[in-house]
Formats: sequence, structure tokens, C-alpha cells
Amino acid sequence: MSCHACVVSNLQFEIMVEGEPNLSIYPEVVQHMERNGELVRAEGNALVVSETGMRDFLDFCYDHMDSDKVLFRLDEGKWRLLSESEEVLESQWIDEVIRKEQVTCHAQPILDAEGDTYAHEMLARFYREDGTMIYPGEIFGAAKKRDRLYALDRICRMAAVRAASFTDKKVFINFIPTSIYSPEFCLRSTTMLADRLGVHPDRLVFEVVETEKVEDTDHLKRILAFYKEKGFRYALDDVGEGYSTLDLLSELQPHYMKLDMQYVQGVAQSEKKQQTALAFLDEAIKLGSVPLAEGIEVEEDFEWLKEKGYMLFQGYLFGRPAPIGTLERQN
Repeated sequence: MSCHACVVSNLQFEIMVEGEPNLSIYPEVVQHMERNGELVRAEGNALVVSETGMRDFLDFCYDHMDSDKVLFRLDEGKWRLLSESEEVLESQWIDEVIRKEQVTCHAQPILDAEGDTYAHEMLARFYREDGTMIYPGEIFGAAKKRDRLYALDRICRMAAVRAASFTDKKVFINFIPTSIYSPEFCLRSTTMLADRLGVHPDRLVFEVVETEKVEDTDHLKRILAFYKEKGFRYALDDVGEGYSTLDLLSELQPHYMKLDMQYVQGVAQSEKKQQTALAFLDEAIKLGSVPLAEGIEVEEDFEWLKEKGYMLFQGYLFGRPAPIGTLERQN
């Protein structure tokens, strides 16, 4: 089995041409691309071109064709408006970030009810070669446009597993379910790296990002089953009161459940948030999951949650994300 996303190679754009005016000039477009070495293949009213060829085609199309009658797609994905291809081309810089693995990890502590460090969540931080930071929204937005989410998610997972050697505590590692094609294939490098570094599987907790937005639950189940089989733990992030999430919980049996910060911040003063927090806690206890409250910023919320039975806590009240080098096995 092979996966195009494992290697960041040059993109190929499939172009579909429609409309009589466009089709009348289409043969000449194909010949031009072939002469310039930009054509990968052509069949019917569709052609596949290199990234350089796509830039060339755009210039010609906007001058001589009806661009509204031209669509493109990447790797047999969904057809998209031609104008969207410009964003894909402009995001080419993300390929270099991934190839050079310009990612590091910052760690944020997760405390138990006694105030001791139980674990660290490893958060990816990206830097340009000149040392300036690239914000996560910019990074993941560019990766999504170029179908690089798997490749980006992979280097983040690998960096987090390496970071686990800086602490003897558990390590929470975020991952995006939609970025994983096949758990057996795509996650092999993660398990091999953990084994090579001597990081025991039960110290790694893989955290599902944006649990509320999961659509393909069967795919998520396969991923979590793979992690469980290998001895890893897993957590559901951003759990709230949505029906879809509560319905998922009994099926997924997570080791940890993280209460969304929107129900944590101000919970000591809000009866509505308290109702959600208590329902969440009851569900966690029923499933045998460890309840974790994230986003805690004030002592009052921490004390309320602790008194009600929450077991783990995370937020700026206890520490902001910091470079992993500052841990130095301090725990």
C-alpha cells in the first residue's frame, strides 16, 4: 500500500474544460503544455498538469477562455472553482515547512487534584527559518488547501513523541482524524518511533481534535481501536453538550474526556455551565473515563470543579505552554 500524502512531492492539477468556446481552443492548450513539458496526461476534456503548468494555464485561461467553465481538483478530490487554485499555488510554502520539519513542541502542564503534574499536553509551534513564528491557523489553512493535512499532522505527532523523552509523565498528543487515511499504515511510523525511543505506550495519550466536528465515526473508531491495540491511551477533546458527542462517548469508551473550556470558564458563577459540567462528569464516571477540565484561568473555577469530583485540570492558571527544553525531566 502506498499513500501520496506520506511524501510531499510536487502537486498535479487535474483540469476539466467545459463550454464550446473553451473546447474549441482546448487542443491547442494540450499541445502547448506538452511542448513545454508541463502536461502529465490528457483524456477527453480533462488534462493533468504540473504545478508550473497550472500557473501557465491560469495566465492563458484568464486571457483567452471562460474561466467560469473550468474546474480543477487535486488527487481525484472534489472539483473546485478555478479561482481557488490560486490559493493552492500561493500556499506552496507549506511544503518547505513540512519537508524541513520546521516544528517544535511547547508543553502545557495537566495537574491532578493535589496540584501535582500528571501529564503535559504537547502543542505544535511552527517557525520560519528566520525564527519568526507561523501561527497555527495559517499553517493548517495552507495545509488544507494543498491536501497536506496528513503530512503536517504526521510531523506534529512525531515531534510530540520525541518530546515525550523530556518528561517521565504522560504526554497528550493532538491528532486530526480526517488526516489519517488508514490507521495501520499511516500510524506505523508513530508506533515505531515510540518503540525506538523507549517511550512506553501507556504514557502517550492521543487526543482527538474537535470531537464535536467528527463526521465519519466509523473511521474514528478504527483509529482509536488501533491505538488501543498498541497499548496507547486516547482522549476526546472539546466535549460539550452536543447530542452527537454524547452519542459517541458510549461507543468510543475514551480513557480521558476533556470538558470544553466554554463550560469551564466561569463555571463557578454560571448555573447553566454547572449543569453541563455535572452532566459531563456523570457521563465520564459512567464510562470509566477520567474527567479533565481545560481552559481554567481563575482559582474559583478550579475549586468548584475539584469539589464536584473532576480529577485533572489544565489552563493558564497552572502554566502556559513553554518550550519542552524547560522541562528537563523536572518532574
